[in-house]
Amino acid sequence: MSKKNKNKEVEESQVENAATATAEVEEQKEQKSAEEQLQDQLAAEKDKFMRLFAEFENYKKRTNKERIELFKTASEGVMLAMLPVLDDFERALTHIEEDKEAEELRKGVLLIYNKLLTTLEQKGLSKIEVNKGDAFNADDHEAVTQIPAPSDDLKGKIIDVVERGYKLGDKVIRFPKVVIGQ
Repeated sequence: MSKKNKNKEVEESQVENAATATAEVEEQKEQKSAEEQLQDQLAAEKDKFMRLFAEFENYKKRTNKERIELFKTASEGVMLAMLPVLDDFERALTHIEEDKEAEELRKGVLLIYNKLLTTLEQKGLSKIEVNKGDAFNADDHEAVTQIPAPSDDLKGKIIDVVERGYKLGDKVIRFPKVVIGQ
């Protein structure tokens, strides 16, 4: 073999080695890009999973809160039906107090009223305290009428409470009905 042939063979083998090396580098790049794509897909799926998991946790908390609220106010219909009975008892007590001959009747009515009130309070009913002279607030009171204020210091204030207000737990089920000074 001549030197030229040997040089040619060496050059060809170097070209082949370079081509092989280039092919290997390209293959590694493809593998890396495939790996990067898989990593990106994995990250996207993890993100999607975490969002879905957080959304589900929020859903569980919301439904638990709604369920607890439902249990607290499940008896709202019964309470609303009993409020006129309480009002009637209070009216009866005020009228019986005027009649001194009906003292025994007053005691009996008072016992029944207190028992009913205690039972309803055990189930979560509470009175909304409103007194004459308190400032009127449209968010907390229901104005039935306005009358001329007997004095200047009662203008815009509660003069009389027509009907008591009640709450069931934290929810107002009946606002107090009041007369305000003008």
